[in-house]
Amino acid sequence: MTTAARRVVIIGYDQAELLDIACVSDTFDSVNRLGAQPPYQVRLATPGGRPVRTSGGLVLAGQAALEQVRGPLDTLVVSGGLGHLDAAADEGLTGHVRRLAARSRRVASVCTGASVLAAAGLLDGRRATTHWAFARQLADRHPSVAVDPGPLYLRDGEVYTSAGVTSALDLTLALVEDDHGPELARSAARWLVTYLQRPGNQAQLSIFVKDAPPENRILSRLVRHITGHLDEDLGSAALAARAGVSERHLARLFLDQLGDTPARFVRTARTEAAAQLLESTALPLAAVARRCGFGSTETLRQAFLTRFGTTPSNHRNAVRAPRRTTVHAAVEPDHGGMRGREEIAAARVVVRTGAGPSNVSERP
Repeated sequence: MTTAARRVVIIGYDQAELLDIACVSDTFDSVNRLGAQPPYQVRLATPGGRPVRTSGGLVLAGQAALEQVRGPLDTLVVSGGLGHLDAAADEGLTGHVRRLAARSRRVASVCTGASVLAAAGLLDGRRATTHWAFARQLADRHPSVAVDPGPLYLRDGEVYTSAGVTSALDLTLALVEDDHGPELARSAARWLVTYLQRPGNQAQLSIFVKDAPPENRILSRLVRHITGHLDEDLGSAALAARAGVSERHLARLFLDQLGDTPARFVRTARTEAAAQLLESTALPLAAVARRCGFGSTETLRQAFLTRFGTTPSNHRNAVRAPRRTTVHAAVEPDHGGMRGREEIAAARVVVRTGAGPSNVSERP
């Protein structure tokens, strides 16, 4: 007997982000090709069933008029994009989102689609995430929503929210795993040539790339020194001596321009570099800890729990499991022969020297 397909409706609108739509639809399509039972039936619903022009300029044909879609649905997904504020201000659109959510098993948003869910009242009292550049905007407009800009995706009950663009792939793989188990989700990840899957609590943005270096020249030099010499003495006294300032002045510079203490900044930089090494090398934990400046594996473990909510071993297993356990996976080169700072340099991302996004209307 054939089982009814899981009905998935993606809501699009003018200036939606193409990747927000495609990451969801193509992931479900890949799972169908791999034999998902029941399969997913995915349709793009737009206001009036009209074509929508995406933020990249391509035009997508609507497959259904949003006003005519009826439940029950398995999954309702609201895409994000530069048009999210106009969509959130459209009471007709948000009313239909609210109507369909009541007849859906679960509801999700991609990126700034969280603005539409919030405007529909579906995030009230919930924890939610969105693209890091728009998190403050969402929090200011919807104080009843507990906005967390850190994770790649979040689940609160049967409401899911995700970060920017390609994190939609991570979210959809997580939905597939919930529906069909880890093996089919792993197969889909291999088909899509991606990790299965980045943990939801993995940070959207690394400390190495999230901000331009501080304008203050002293602090700018120190930040570059810290991220390039993680295995050296980076205590406040050593950093103050290197900068030629007092420890008190050093602390004031960090708090004023980075919103953090020197010690916490160093700890975060070391933890994120360790995450990169765990993902990209086969180094034992002791070597990772040593090369990132941690005094012991236990210190590394505590830092990981604080930063990512998981242990170093669990993090490595989550992002590398498909490559270790599946014979069809590509063989990774053994990086164990790298030595010293070369390995740290390979693991970290260079700090950007240009300015970051100037305001929330820009999309990275």
